[in-house]
Amino acid sequence: MKRTLEQVWSPQRRNRRAVDVYLPPSYDVSRTQRYPVVYMQDGQNLSDPATAFAGTWDLEPTLQRLAERGLEVIAVGVHHSGEERLIEYSPFADRRHGGGGADAYADFLVDTLKPRIDRTFRTRPDREATAILGSSMGGLLSLYAYFRSPTFGRAGAMSPSLWFGRDALFDFIGRAGAPVGRVYIDVGTQEGAGTVRDARNLGRLLVKNGFARDRRRRRVRAPYDGLNRRARAGEKPRLRYLEETGGRHNEAAWARRLEEALAYLLE
Repeated sequence: MKRTLEQVWSPQRRNRRAVDVYLPPSYDVSRTQRYPVVYMQDGQNLSDPATAFAGTWDLEPTLQRLAERGLEVIAVGVHHSGEERLIEYSPFADRRHGGGGADAYADFLVDTLKPRIDRTFRTRPDREATAILGSSMGGLLSLYAYFRSPTFGRAGAMSPSLWFGRDALFDFIGRAGAPVGRVYIDVGTQEGAGTVRDARNLGRLLVKNGFARDRRRRRVRAPYDGLNRRARAGEKPRLRYLEETGGRHNEAAWARRLEEALAYLLE
């Protein structure tokens, strides 16, 4: 069940956007149950072919399958702002492409949108139950927001555009250490050697920073299983790294991996 909040005003960015809210199957059955929330970037691409850039993420059937596994969540699809998307999703300016407006956009999510979602819907507002996820530039933004703000306890970065402002982002994450929570990272092996290398280096950096690891994997190339080691007894794994053999940088690939990404963030 999808509800759309039209023309949501961002005082931080001085613009408006639509926000789609996907409610779990049991939402209207139980009047008291509260749900974790995942804030998803590029909301246009999640479920509606009429607004998607190049196919959707098949979000609604994915949420249904997760519900059948006992994992229900409120998914908030935040539409990007068109020509300002690159600015909003980039934490640091890039020498060739500019950008660097992610602080204002992250403040919009934390200070404006999340309070409205928490007032309007039966959410679990605590950090552990609040996740952020995106792909490409949206994945870059999601990583940054997680390390920047105590609001988000889980982050999913699907094929993150780590090349954008490369050194500044890696330096920032290195200084941030290992905040409480967990991180999901993935990449397709057909996205380019540089993209895969950046994802692996990010995984190594998080391991160095002290994130716990697990062994569960799917289509992960053997030499990089070292990024997915078992957490210590009694601990939940805090890092999931996945390389999809043959995966490309597109919505179809992210749709294939979305269920696993969300399941890990919701476990």
